Formats: sequence, C-alpha cells, structure tokens
Amino acid sequence: MNQRSALTALHCGALLFGLTGVFGKLAATSPAVIVFGRAAFAVLALSLFARLITRTPWQRLQAADWARLTLGGLLLAGHWVSFFIAVKVAGVAIATLGFTSFPAFTVILEGLIFRERIRGNEIALVAVVSLGLVLVTPDFNLASGATSGLLWAVLSGLLFALLSLVNRAGSAKVPPVQAALCQNLVVALCLLPFAAPTLASVSALDWLWLALLGVLCTGVAHSLFVASLSVLKARTAAVVFALEPVYGISFAWLIFAETPSLRMIAGGVLIILAIAIAARHGAASERQRRLAETTVE
Repeated sequence: MNQRSALTALHCGALLFGLTGVFGKLAATSPAVIVFGRAAFAVLALSLFARLITRTPWQRLQAADWARLTLGGLLLAGHWVSFFIAVKVAGVAIATLGFTSFPAFTVILEGLIFRERIRGNEIALVAVVSLGLVLVTPDFNLASGATSGLLWAVLSGLLFALLSLVNRAGSAKVPPVQAALCQNLVVALCLLPFAAPTLASVSALDWLWLALLGVLCTGVAHSLFVASLSVLKARTAAVVFALEPVYGISFAWLIFAETPSLRMIAGGVLIILAIAIAARHGAASERQRRLAETTVE
C-alpha cells in the first residue's frame, strides 16, 4: 500500500464510519438488536480480515488482558446503545454531533486518570466543543426529543472517551484487530439476552442494514483504518477522521431530509474545527516527544 492508496483507504473508512447513524436509523428495530447485530457481523468481518489479510498470529491473552478487553467491550456496548438511542430520538445529525464531544471528555479524563497536566489549548478545545454543543441544541427542554437525544449522544461520547483510555492502557499488549474482535464479541454476548426475544421478528431488510452496519461500518472501516496507519502518520488519520460527522450529516440530509439549521451548522463547524486542530497539535506534540526520546538514547 502506497501513500495515495492509504489516504484513499482512510477516507473510505471515515465515510463508512459516517454511515453508522444512517444504517442505524434505517433498521426499524430496537437499539439492543441493532447493537447485537452490528457486533455479531463485525466479529465475522474482523475474523476474515485477520485470517486472510493481516495473517497476524493471535497473541495469547493473560487474565489482565481479558479483564481489560471485557471492560472495553462493556464500554463499547454502552457507547453504541446510547448512540443508537440518540439516533432514534433526535436523528442522525444531532446524534453524530453530540458523539463528537468525546475528545473534550478524553482531555478531562486523561488529566484525572493519568494525572497529566491539562494544557491551555486543551482547555480551549473543551470550551469550543461545549459552545458547539450549545449551538447544536435547538432548545433546552428535556421533554424535547432533540435535547434528550443530544444528551444520549453526549453520554455516548463520554463512554467512547472511557473506551479510548482503556484501549490506551493496553495498546502495546494486544494487536488492534484482535482487541477489536474480542471487544465486539463481548458486545454481542452482552446484548444477546436483550435482543434474543425479538430476533425472530426482525425483517430481512433490517438484517441487511445490520449486516452492512457490522461489516462495512465496523469491520471494513476498522480494517481500512488499521491498514492505512502502516503508511500514514497518526496526525493525518486524526484529521481525516474529523470529517466523519460531515459525512454522517450529509448522508442524513440527503436520505432523511434532516436539514440542519444555520445554528446547528455553526455548532458543528466549531466542534469539527476544534477536533481537527487538536488532533494536529496532539500528533505534533507526540512526534516531538518521540524525537526527544530518540535524542536522549
């Protein structure tokens, strides 16, 4: 894979992730069934990817690895369930923008959990994202579907931030595809008791949406992301993936006629710009840190 094909793969991955809310809304079933179906199909897709493409030998997992992956799977399950509730309640656009609050939560939680000093630019990120969320909210009435949906989406972002920190703690111990496969397996097992009573009533068309959600938006998207990182810098990947909400909102606009208001567009632009700038700055800081370590050695 050269740089051009890696960049194409990365954009395709971001576009597929952006379709997540669309397929979730198209599936006329409960969030529990959606999450179970997504995880089950993702396990199949990731298994094929690991066996046919990466050919990476599975690492033998210790008890601590299983505990961390199980916790990650539980957080992933909560993240997906709350996100799809937000999609059903408030629509794809608000759910997607609410979820993109996760970098702000990550900044705060990293400072608390890893005792890392929060820099001025990171405080600015939290402030800008918060302002963007205020603009995205049409009103602040909890009885309103838009407001309650946004709150579910923000909860989804919080759970994803916690998942990112759990994965960061064990990132050097388990290959990423193996970790993703194990976490998706945990998600499927957790949601099976809730989804089982209604699985027989799921229509063939809804199974198609769930298959596309699990295979394309999870298995293929994650695989493209991992493959592109073998060529591209993390900075490039982070900036490209900041476009995910743009893809999601655009698809919702075209397919469901969810026309965003000017206020929502302004809030979305603030959130996406804040994420992109923070991603570039974070990647630059990481590169400087590695250069300093190399110099010391």
